[in-house]
Amino acid sequence: MTEDFSHLDGQGRARMVDVSTKDVSIRIARVRVEVLLNPGTMRLLVQKALPKGEVLGTARVAGILAAKRTAELIPLCHPLPLDFAGITFEVDEAGGRVLIEAEARTSAKTGVEMEALVAAQVAAATIYDMCKAVQKDILITNCRLVFKSGGKSGTFQAE
Repeated sequence: MTEDFSHLDGQGRARMVDVSTKDVSIRIARVRVEVLLNPGTMRLLVQKALPKGEVLGTARVAGILAAKRTAELIPLCHPLPLDFAGITFEVDEAGGRVLIEAEARTSAKTGVEMEALVAAQVAAATIYDMCKAVQKDILITNCRLVFKSGGKSGTFQAE
């Protein structure tokens, strides 16, 4: 039964997957997450008037740094040489949300989904941290992989 789980050995112990026989390919992953803010906080974010400073620039740098450090945070994740890590934001002022998209790219033997997931979530947590002085009930929601390509499993595109 444990042979059905790639991260468990024959005795059921956690292990890092051996990717030494896999082919190197260009791998891309994109993750989206939403941060929901009340109208007052959103107004301050848009006006760049929050007490802790410029939120989105700080969140962008935090997300990129997180992508680069993913293997230090996720125990069985392979350390990957990232070719690119990026964070973009779509501010929907009327809807009270910041849509974050994180993208990670590498040429490697395993995918970059974890790097994109960690990047998106750390960018969202940074927005929370930068806004918490004026709003405590910020909601981080709808985090999911929306695209991946490369490797044996090919391309995935969320609907």
